[in-house]
Amino acid sequence: MTAIAVTIAGSDSGGGAGVQADLKTFSALGVFGASVITALTAQNTLGVQGVHDAPPEFVSQQIDSVFSDLPVKAVKIGMLSRAQTIRAVAAGLRRYGPLPVVLDPVMVATSGDRLISEDAVGTLKEELLPLATVVTPNMPEAAALLGEEPADTEAALEDQGRRILGLGPQAVLVKGGHGDGPESTDVLVTASGARRYGAARIHTRNTHGTGCTLSSAIAALLARGLPLETAVAEAKAYLTRALAASERLHVGSGHGPVHHFVDWW
Repeated sequence: MTAIAVTIAGSDSGGGAGVQADLKTFSALGVFGASVITALTAQNTLGVQGVHDAPPEFVSQQIDSVFSDLPVKAVKIGMLSRAQTIRAVAAGLRRYGPLPVVLDPVMVATSGDRLISEDAVGTLKEELLPLATVVTPNMPEAAALLGEEPADTEAALEDQGRRILGLGPQAVLVKGGHGDGPESTDVLVTASGARRYGAARIHTRNTHGTGCTLSSAIAALLARGLPLETAVAEAKAYLTRALAASERLHVGSGHGPVHHFVDWW
């Protein structure tokens, strides 16, 4: 049977992040992608010029349309800017779950533009974290979820992951891409322990959509039936290849996208 994954996220008109990055990633990893659009953004490699939220009831209608017909194997959740939308998504997951859910708590774009309202952060923690198979915050997002400063060591990264785990998800992958040093290390924290995933740090300005790409790659691999730890390892390897090849693309004049089809083009 065809492996199907669904992205529930915002649209990036520039094509490098959001739903567009998710669908490219699904396709690159051999998974059929469907989508639920939570917001439209006027966006390019230079930043976010505008956000237009989809009405929560229309988000619910999209969820019902997709899940009532397609045998979905995994869900990736990205940009959810308002509390009402988060509640609509949580209710939809409860209607059609349980399913593997990869939650990328998108709060700030690569350009620095904020993508979620302050009141929505609390709703995200209460409504969606307990439904997540794995949550994938970067260092600033992990700190924001806990209301503290970003971690500055791997030990602190793991500690923050453990405390986010206490908010209800089955696993937390705290990403170290915002750190320093020659290696970018992510830490996967579960009830049974912690595992580190290291890769050489790629020096490129083409980092637009990295978080979207990693989380959707994990979702795609879970949809194909891989166990979580294997899915994380393969997803990180895919993102590393896509980052390393990003200079082959010439897209925009700001933070360009990663090369989603590095293994194909």
